Amino acid sequence: MAQAESGDVGGARGVPVLARSERWVVVAKPAGVSSVPGGGAEHDLVELLARQGLAVLPVHRLDRDVSGAILFALDRETRERFEALFRERELSKTYWALAVGRVAPPNGAWKFPLLEERGFARVSALGKKSETRYRTLANLGPASELEIELVTGRLNQIRVHAAHSGHPLAGERKYARGSDDPLKAKRVALHSWRLAFRDPWTGEEIRVEAPLADDLLALRARATASPPGRGINASEARSRPKSRSDARGRRPRGPGRRR
Repeated sequence: MAQAESGDVGGARGVPVLARSERWVVVAKPAGVSSVPGGGAEHDLVELLARQGLAVLPVHRLDRDVSGAILFALDRETRERFEALFRERELSKTYWALAVGRVAPPNGAWKFPLLEERGFARVSALGKKSETRYRTLANLGPASELEIELVTGRLNQIRVHAAHSGHPLAGERKYARGSDDPLKAKRVALHSWRLAFRDPWTGEEIRVEAPLADDLLALRARATASPPGRGINASEARSRPKSRSDARGRRPRGPGRRR
């Protein structure tokens, strides 16, 4: 059975552990930290978790500036099983994002083919098939709050698709001009909100949510207060990521239970 807990190193709060079993762990990655070693980064998430006594093996990655839920295996056989789940698209990844402007239509899919070149991705007829599904949660001032589901998993896929659609994410500086962001976000407004998968060993349905990071909560509040914003009704509020205080002390939801 997956358990929820929180990391603590040397008296200072470490990387929060959202759920774990004897074979895998899901943690809340902070923004500004690389998911894996390499790339010239001073620190990476694998190293930080090792300091907390967790020897982890990467299964997937998040961009350095992206926060939220990320899955690691605790042994090689489990990593192989999760990699198979990714290939078969049996592991669901849902993101929260704040995009500039009013996304239209409010619900839909971006299906621009993507070509990867030396750490950069662009829309190209020569690229690989790519699909990003999105749903507008709210129109907040000059931005759209989105729930996003990845169908494929290309490099920087959400960020490139959003920018190509004419609605770059707030704080986007790699695929858009940061000066065009009316909210002046300090980093890209993208968060790995939810992971859902079947435990490859027990068959248990696992669903893990990562509360929004404090800087994104502040950004969302700033967008809400900016004209021409509107309020959020109760049904919308229930479908949005929780704050850290909302989720504190709660266990991951069990099989078949919904938010």
